[in-house]
Amino acid sequence: MKRILALLLLHIVITVLLSGCWNRRELNELAIAVAAGIDWLDGRYRLSVQVAIPGQVTPKRSGGPQAPATLYTAEGDTIFEAARRMTQISPRKIYFSHLRMFLMDEAMAREGIAKVLDLLSRDHEFRPDFYLAITKGATVEETLKIMTPMETIPANKLYDSLQISEKVWSPSLAVTLDELINDITSSGKHPVLTGLVITGNREIGKTKKNVENIQTPSQLKYSGLAVFKNDKLIGWLNEKDSRGYRFIMGDVKSSVGFVPCRNDGKVVVETLRTDAKLKGRIVQSRPQMNIKLNIEGNIGSVECSGLDLSQPETVRELEEEMEERLTRFLESVIDKVQTELKVDIFGFGETLHRSHPKQWKEMQDAWNDRYFPNLKTHVQVDYKIRRIGTTNDSFLNDLKE
Repeated sequence: MKRILALLLLHIVITVLLSGCWNRRELNELAIAVAAGIDWLDGRYRLSVQVAIPGQVTPKRSGGPQAPATLYTAEGDTIFEAARRMTQISPRKIYFSHLRMFLMDEAMAREGIAKVLDLLSRDHEFRPDFYLAITKGATVEETLKIMTPMETIPANKLYDSLQISEKVWSPSLAVTLDELINDITSSGKHPVLTGLVITGNREIGKTKKNVENIQTPSQLKYSGLAVFKNDKLIGWLNEKDSRGYRFIMGDVKSSVGFVPCRNDGKVVVETLRTDAKLKGRIVQSRPQMNIKLNIEGNIGSVECSGLDLSQPETVRELEEEMEERLTRFLESVIDKVQTELKVDIFGFGETLHRSHPKQWKEMQDAWNDRYFPNLKTHVQVDYKIRRIGTTNDSFLNDLKE
């Protein structure tokens, strides 16, 4: 009986302790950070945090004299120090659990981002579902000051724009914290991050004049991919080459290409899905990589005269032309990365590791310096046009000069 009473008392005590909210924080005591980033300034970190102002984004208060968000900046010898120093200007403790975007400038990226990522992954307030990007030609502080139309909070614009551009236009890539750390720590793949630039008049972009008219004088635009060797930025892929990278990785969900007509104009093809299969081989003690892409698309528009899409051979000719153009294009992208950047961003090393683990151990240390730049690759593209639209023949054929 005493044992039962003791267990019951212990259960009551534990229940009382668990029911308490000892570390609760009220919303009116917190500043909700929606975007943040680091600039590297002469050996010191400058932390910039964009904080949403809830009262300015509600339907009743939107469009008021106050901006929908504010920006706090502080410098320190460590990121943690800069974050704590920010309490000197912020009236509330900054709360990072709802962060949507984290930016780093080029100087920080070239110095090395491993220390930044260690803090982000170690601190319990940072959830790993935010996206990361590199600011190009501007600091993080300048970037987070730009006001944006449609999405009143710039961080939401950056988050949504990166998601939608990744889905419907292939050069952009949404990368989370966990994905970036996995690529950095991998021995057979180096990471890439989407670049972010400021277009137009930056001074106007910092004011409400930027969103008062139909034409926005300054905008935030994703542009190209930043290429890293381990945790350090070493170069950039332009928009065209970034599309090629996404095709080789097999994660293009939607994109647009074209085939030139024999006379004049273009046949525009919308790519709908891509599946890439990489297979590593060892031939005469030298590694090789086979890249096979299965791609499906639809006819988007036809500018050619005399093109009859009702004929299967016409559609097959377009498919073959797309296959040839994509093969040449992807080969040029691989060659550029091998000769200019000399880092394996495609994961060819990981593929070889899975298929030939014994040989990979011998090549691993010299993979980027010796084997990858000289790696022989074979690209094979199989393009299938599934739909030609609601009409077989273009009305352009009926136009008379």
